Amino acid sequence: MTKINKKISARQRKQQLKRHKRSMIVVTCVLALLGVVVFVGSVSLRSQNRTYKAQEKELQREIREEEERLEDIKELEEYVQTDEYIEDKAKEELGLARKNEILFQTEK
Repeated sequence: MTKINKKISARQRKQQLKRHKRSMIVVTCVLALLGVVVFVGSVSLRSQNRTYKAQEKELQREIREEEERLEDIKELEEYVQTDEYIEDKAKEELGLARKNEILFQTEK
């Protein structure tokens, strides 16, 4: 009877070892697949990050340009509210002059 038990237990051990090997192979394959998925996702995210950084630089450049434009507009707004602007427009468009000024016009 002990020989039979030993044969059965040896057979059971072999079957357990085969199952264990199969499960280890399956686990290894799943981990390898997971690694591939993470790697592909990482590459995709890096590419997207580069795109976003380029877009951010372009937007920063546009912001600087708009800020410069805003400064120019503010300067123009201040100039428009001065007497000098009013005099310049009166001379250019209406041909007016101060009492002590003489305007010369060129013939076309």
